[in-house]
Amino acid sequence: MPVISPKKPYRVGRSRTGLGLFATRKIKKGTKIIRYFGPLLDSKKKKDDAIENKYLFELNNRWTIDGSVRKNIARYINHACRPNAESDVKPRKRKVFIRAIKNIEPGDEINYDYGTDYFKAYLKPIGCKCDACEKKRKKKRAEARADRLRLKAKAERKAKKEAEKAAAKRAKAKTRAKAKEKAKVELKPDRKRKLDSQRKAPTVRLKTESRPVKRKVTNGLQIAANSEAPAIF
Repeated sequence: MPVISPKKPYRVGRSRTGLGLFATRKIKKGTKIIRYFGPLLDSKKKKDDAIENKYLFELNNRWTIDGSVRKNIARYINHACRPNAESDVKPRKRKVFIRAIKNIEPGDEINYDYGTDYFKAYLKPIGCKCDACEKKRKKKRAEARADRLRLKAKAERKAKKEAEKAAAKRAKAKTRAKAKEKAKVELKPDRKRKLDSQRKAPTVRLKTESRPVKRKVTNGLQIAANSEAPAIF
């Protein structure tokens, strides 16, 4: 840890993203907290323009501050999407100060917005870990959990409804089967009588054919065949 004078209103400590700068006493809004400094790089020089690190602070199109030196305590200030400080850039003087934009309480981490270019290049690929983004992610996770629980409850209600419907259908089928069985039992005596009547000897019908009657002529009398002859005395 870098040595910091006790007169300074900040200290370096452990943060969510590694090391960070924390207030040791109350810092009022508008107070210049610390200067961001380091060697000046001239973009017109190939040697300076070739330097790449995460602590480069661009003042304008030509001048950039290389804040990677260990004496630059301001380099420990982390990014925040909703910061409590901001960078006060003075291009003509080629200086940058970090100034409080709200009252900072003792123990609060000091942070400022690094800007869109830095965010896209370094923070977006790994995900911003500032308090605002963490709260946003936490809220999204909570909403996702709530959605999962709601869908689960909906599926359970649907399954319960289908189970109740199936149970009612089975009960209805069972009642119908019992009623059918009862009807069969009640119809048995009638069926028995019907079967008994069907088992009786069938009525035999004889065919009768009409035959012509032959008549015999005896002594001038016509006597029908198959009839008794009249007695002669």
